[in-house]
Amino acid sequence: MGSMDEERSLLEAELNQAESSGLYTGDGSVDFNGNPILKQNTGNWRACPFILGNECCERLAYYGIATNLVSYLTKKLHEGNVSAARNVTTWQGTCYLTPLIGAVLADAYWGRYWTIAAFSTIYFFGMCTLTLSASIPALKPAECVGSICPSATPAQYAVFFFGLYLIALGTGGIKPCVSSFGADQFDDTDPNERVKKGSFFNWFYFSINIGALISSSLLVWIQDNAGWGLGFGIPALFMGLAIGSFFSGTALYRFQRPGGSPITRMFQVLVAAFHKRSLKVPEDSTLLYETGDKHSAIEGSRKLEHSEELKCLDKAAIVTDVETKSGDFSNPWRLCTVTQVEELKILIRMFPIWATGIVFSAVYAQMSTMFVEQGMMTDTKIGSFTIPPASLSTFDVISVIFWVPIYDRIIVPIARKFTRKERGFSELQRMGIGLFISVLCMSAAAVVETRRLHLAKELDLVDKQVAVPISILWQIPQYFLLGAAEVCTFIGQLEFFYDQSPDAMRSLCSALSLLTTSLGNYLSSFILTLVTYFTTKDGQIGWISDNLNEGHLDYFFWLLAGLSFLNMLVYTLCASRYKQKKAS
Repeated sequence: MGSMDEERSLLEAELNQAESSGLYTGDGSVDFNGNPILKQNTGNWRACPFILGNECCERLAYYGIATNLVSYLTKKLHEGNVSAARNVTTWQGTCYLTPLIGAVLADAYWGRYWTIAAFSTIYFFGMCTLTLSASIPALKPAECVGSICPSATPAQYAVFFFGLYLIALGTGGIKPCVSSFGADQFDDTDPNERVKKGSFFNWFYFSINIGALISSSLLVWIQDNAGWGLGFGIPALFMGLAIGSFFSGTALYRFQRPGGSPITRMFQVLVAAFHKRSLKVPEDSTLLYETGDKHSAIEGSRKLEHSEELKCLDKAAIVTDVETKSGDFSNPWRLCTVTQVEELKILIRMFPIWATGIVFSAVYAQMSTMFVEQGMMTDTKIGSFTIPPASLSTFDVISVIFWVPIYDRIIVPIARKFTRKERGFSELQRMGIGLFISVLCMSAAAVVETRRLHLAKELDLVDKQVAVPISILWQIPQYFLLGAAEVCTFIGQLEFFYDQSPDAMRSLCSALSLLTTSLGNYLSSFILTLVTYFTTKDGQIGWISDNLNEGHLDYFFWLLAGLSFLNMLVYTLCASRYKQKKAS
């Protein structure tokens, strides 16, 4: 018995010595079997190609379906424009709500690796189902005969939408986990690896846009010209490649343990604080309850240092005389650790920063709506070639692909010399730069529209619903600026919500950052509804009429530019007051 204790003590001493010497990771990550993990053989950039390859292929598969989905609904399922548009927006909204499901499962029970594995499988089955629905004659609606287009049967609808919503569940399940799992490969406690983690987020977003560029150009052409069976089959194949790429790196990955339900822990803090609402918080924060050992009571999480804000929540960590006498500190609904209280404080502190992202997403939503409608009323011919107005969104993707390496390889090293920050700019500074560029983007769109309307007036085209002879290429600057804003704001959000979130809530916080995209679309629709209501009163034409030549779309763009500027001011105030997370 004594020899076993001696061996255990010797092993613990060796492990502590290895940790202090930097051989092992210091952020609590483990290997596939749950053992402490050596830095030298795992994680870092050696593990990232498999994750980036997975993301690139998955995004190619997703956009291969999403980009041209409305065409399939109208041309093959013979839906009307309104019905098809409603089905597409409902599906896309679902794709940005389901990340909450994947995030909770990853943080609470399965961990990010197994969540990605499970939902990728669901995703692949959805892609295969969609491919079969477009390939097997019995599952496809009959072709139109002249102007008569037979409706799809209930069974055909059921198979198609079953596959489509399996994809929504699959993509939502893995979306908040992949970026976080990639960032898990870099040790938070190692300054050198922290710098590389910032670079990882840049190349992660680069991979997304490479996939989007291929799908929005090549795959759309295949679907329109070679058939939908092949057009859906290729994305399904790439989803299979995404799964293969992900599993290939298993031996190299670093894993974070799931820490139990984050939602339950938040409610425990609220209940415990309410139960002890009449108690006074001690001046000495060391008197608040925390585990005495090195590790946090929350699995997979480091301890968080006490902060002075939101002291009312600290009451959840007050140790009462009854608890001291009984020695029973095991009921988290009555007594929470400081780390658990700080988790909730962090989410509350992050909320204003999160909310400002909704306005930016509303601006981003114009790329697929008002920018396209503006382009339809311009000259789309370049020589003998006609440019589809929606295809100009490719310049946004090109802009992202251009700016990511420029930012990572040129701007960051230069900025680092002046700011002395590891990543050149902090996440908050980077997001602020993106919000400023979004103001320039909407201003550029407004200037182009002002010029277009002026030309329409000069040529007496105001009352005619025809394109104005101003080249569609004048829209390129607004798309290019939007891409630059994306590189700063969206990638900054990925970094911020990973770095500042509690260790055991990283997937949930990533899902919340994705939720801003969905809410931004809703906000854009709400603003559009208000503008239409107030500008069409008393029989007025309104800013956004069916004939844009007699409307004032430029006023709408200036309105969004003004809202973006106010949003930037609010963001600057919130960011200046934000208190960074402090982990042990």
